[in-house]
Amino acid sequence: MPTVAVVVDTPQHSTVRGPLSYAADEALPAGALVQVPLGRRTVCGIVWPAGAEEEPGVELKPVAGVLRSLPPLPASWCRLVEFAAGYYQRSVGEVAHAALPAELRKLDDAQLAQRLKKLAKLAPAGGPAPQLPELTEEQVRALEALAQGGAPTALLHGSTGSGKTEVYLRAVAQALQAGRQALVLVPEINLTPQLEARFAERFPDRLIVSLHSGLTPAQRLRHWLAAHLGRADIVLGTRMAVFASLPRLGLVVVDEEHDPSYKSQEGARYSARDLAVYRGKLEGATVLLGSATPSLESWYQAQRGRYLKLSMPTRIGGGALPRVRLVDMNHVPKEAAFSHALSPPLMEALQQRLARGEQSLVLLNRRGYAPVLQCLECAWKSGCPHCSAWRVFHRSDRTLRCHHCGYTERVPRACPECGNPDIQPLGRGTERLEEQLAVSLPGARVARIDADTTRLKGTLESQLASVHAGEVDVLVGTQMVAKGHDFRRVTLVAAVNPDAALFSSDFRAGERLFALLMQAAGRAGRDAAQAGRSEMLIQTWHPTHPLYAALRAHDYEAFAAETLGEREMAGLPPHAHLALLRAEARTQEAAQAWLQDAARVADELGAAAAGVTLYPPVPMSIARVANVERAQMLLEAASRPALQRLLSAWLPELHGLRGAHKGLLRWAIDVDPLAI
Repeated sequence: MPTVAVVVDTPQHSTVRGPLSYAADEALPAGALVQVPLGRRTVCGIVWPAGAEEEPGVELKPVAGVLRSLPPLPASWCRLVEFAAGYYQRSVGEVAHAALPAELRKLDDAQLAQRLKKLAKLAPAGGPAPQLPELTEEQVRALEALAQGGAPTALLHGSTGSGKTEVYLRAVAQALQAGRQALVLVPEINLTPQLEARFAERFPDRLIVSLHSGLTPAQRLRHWLAAHLGRADIVLGTRMAVFASLPRLGLVVVDEEHDPSYKSQEGARYSARDLAVYRGKLEGATVLLGSATPSLESWYQAQRGRYLKLSMPTRIGGGALPRVRLVDMNHVPKEAAFSHALSPPLMEALQQRLARGEQSLVLLNRRGYAPVLQCLECAWKSGCPHCSAWRVFHRSDRTLRCHHCGYTERVPRACPECGNPDIQPLGRGTERLEEQLAVSLPGARVARIDADTTRLKGTLESQLASVHAGEVDVLVGTQMVAKGHDFRRVTLVAAVNPDAALFSSDFRAGERLFALLMQAAGRAGRDAAQAGRSEMLIQTWHPTHPLYAALRAHDYEAFAAETLGEREMAGLPPHAHLALLRAEARTQEAAQAWLQDAARVADELGAAAAGVTLYPPVPMSIARVANVERAQMLLEAASRPALQRLLSAWLPELHGLRGAHKGLLRWAIDVDPLAI
C-alpha cells in the first residue's frame, strides 16, 4: 500500500511539527484533503508534498476517507503555509488547518458534494458597465510603472484622497484581463462593506467574494470554495485572506499596509503583509502595498530599491490637505484644561463649522466614559481584580468593564474601601466626550462611533450612512473612523489627547501616532469646494515635539528619515530583527524562572556566538490578565537568518523544559513583534 504524508491540526506545544505517515489504498496527490485516524478521533488532514517516511516494522494506520469532490490545494499554497510555519515557529498542521474554513474540516465527501452544488447561488452582482473616471497624471504614471514591473513588490505612497483606490481598481482590471485572480486585503472588517460596493460597481460581471471573521461559517466556506475553484475572480478580505487558495493569483493589494491589524496576535503570530510579499514572489504575482503613511519597514525596503516606489502626493478633484494647527494646552487655564476636554480654540472651531453647516470629526482613541473611577477620600480606584489594569467606566449601562478579561460589574453606590458616596470619573473616553459636546453645543447633532456603539451587526453601516447623508454635525470616534472613510462634508478634525504615545516605552508608538493623526487629518478637505477651510486641531502639552512639526508640514518623508535614523542608532527594526519569548504562569516568579531556564538553553546553543542577544526576562506591560501572570524575554539579532537558525534549534528544547516547571501554563514565540 502506498504511504502518504499527512498534516493534521496540532497545537503549538505538540511534539508533532510536520506530517504523519499513513497507508493509502492508492497514490494520493499532494494537497488532497483526507480523513485520518488520530488517537481515538478521525480528523481532517492534508496530503503534504513532503515524502512520507516509512518505518520498518511499524504498521501504519490507513487513510479513512478522501474528499474527492475537492481539487487538491495548489503546491504554491502548501509552500506558503510551510514558509509561514517555519518562519513564525509553529507546526505546519496548525497553520494549514487554521487557513481552512472550519466547516470544511467537518465534512465528508458526500456532504462536501452537496455544498458544492450550492455554489451556483453565488453570482456576479450584475449591472451596466461603469463609466471610468479620468485618471490624474500621477495615477497614470503609477499604473504605467506598475505594468512595466521591475520589482515584484511596489509601494504606493499616496496622500489621503490621492486616488489610491482607483489605482487598485485599474490594477485589478489588468490582472483580470490577463486571466488571473486578484486578492485585496484591508486591515479591518469595518472597511470591507464600502470596498465591496466599489468593486461590485466597477466589476458587475465578475464574481467577488469576501473572507473575514464577520462571516458565518457557511458563508466563509462558500466564499473559500469559490476562490479555490477559481470561480471568484476577486477576493476581498482581512489578514486571514492572505491564505486563501487561489489557483490563478496574479495580483495582491494590501491597502493601509502600515496598519498593525495585519499582524495576528493569537495562534500563529503572522504578518499578513509580509506573507503577501512572500506569496507574490512564490506565485509570480504582483504585490501592491498602499498607504499614506507606509510602515517604516516597507519604506526602508523601497529606499533600498527592493520595492518599486510609486508616489501620488496630490489630492484628486482639487481637494487639499487640511492646515494643521496645534493648540498649546500649557496656555489654557489649568482649571479649564483639566475639567473640560475641549479647549476654547477647539470650541470656537466647532461652532464655526456648525454655523456653516459643515461637519467635524473629534478623535479620542479611548472608548468608554472614563478610564477609571476614583475615590477622592481614600484614593481607591476601579482596578480589575483579575488583571493589572483599570476597569473602564461605561456610563450608558452604569458598569465597570475590564477591556482585557471582560470582567464586568455594576458601579458601586459608594467607595468599596471607605464608604464615601462621592466617587468620580478620572480621565475621558469617547462616551464622556460625546456627552460634553452635546452640552457645549446645544442643538448640534452629535454621534459616536466606537467598538461599543457598533457591536450589533449593521450598526456601523447605518451610522456611517447617517454621516454621509449629512445627518450628523459632530462625529466622535476612535481610530475606527480615522482611516479609509470618504467624508465629503468634514472640514474639521480634532485630536483631543494624543500625547501619551510620545513617551511610551513601545518604540513603535510614535510611528503609530503619526500614522493615526495623518490618516485622521485626511478625513477633512476631501471636497474641493471646502478644501480651503479645512483644518486639523491637535490639543497637545508638547507642541515643540518633532513629530508634530512633521505633521504640520504633512511631511511623512521627514518623519520617516528622522525615525529611521533613531532606529539605526538604537539597533531597532528595520535595522535589527527581533523575537519575543512569552510565558504565562500562576505566578510572576514562575514565568520568569522558566524564561531564565530558556535563556540558559539558548546560551548552550551558542546564541552569543551566532550574534543573537538575549535580554533579561521582564513582566509584560500588563503583567496579569485573567489571573494569569505574564512575562517576556527579548531576542535581538542583526541577521535574520541567524535569529531563525537559533529559534529553530531552540524550539524543540523549549518543549522539554515545560515538564520541569509545574507553575508554567503557556508559552509562545512571537517573531517580528509589533511591541516590546
